[in-house]
Amino acid sequence: LVLRNAFKAFDLEGTGWIDHADVSNILEILGQKLEPPAVKALIKEVDKGTTGKLNFSQFCKLAARFIEVEEDQGALQAELKEAFRVYDKEGKGYLTVATLRGILHELDDKISSQDLDSIIEEIDADGSGTVDFDGKRSKIKYS
Repeated sequence: LVLRNAFKAFDLEGTGWIDHADVSNILEILGQKLEPPAVKALIKEVDKGTTGKLNFSQFCKLAARFIEVEEDQGALQAELKEAFRVYDKEGKGYLTVATLRGILHELDDKISSQDLDSIIEEIDADGSGTVDFDGKRSKIKYS
C-alpha cells in the first residue's frame, strides 16, 4: 500500500501513469535519495518504451529494489503457500484469474481495474487464466 499511495500521490489525474521526472521525488519520499543519472538508469531498465512515463507495475519493479525483506524467505514462502491453500477451496492446486482478481479487490477495495489488470498480466504471463503456487501453470513468484 505504501507504493500504491506514493504512486497515486503523483498520478494526480488518475491516469495510471507517472512522469519519469516524478520517480526521483517518489523514491526520496520512500527514503532513497539517488543522483539523477542513477534514477535515469533505473527508469531505463523498466521502461523499454519511449513514453516518458511509468505505469504502476513498472514503478513497482523499480521500487522493489529498495524494499528490504525483513522476514525469513522460508517463513514467508510457507505463509504464502498457506494463504494460497485457503483460497484454493476445491484443492485443485491453482486459482483462476477471476478468483485472484476478487482476492486482490478484497484486500484493497480501492484498487483500480487498470492496476488489477497490470498485476494479473504480471502473474498470468502465459495467459492461461490460472495461477498456481508450484509453477505448473503461470506461477506466483516470490523472491
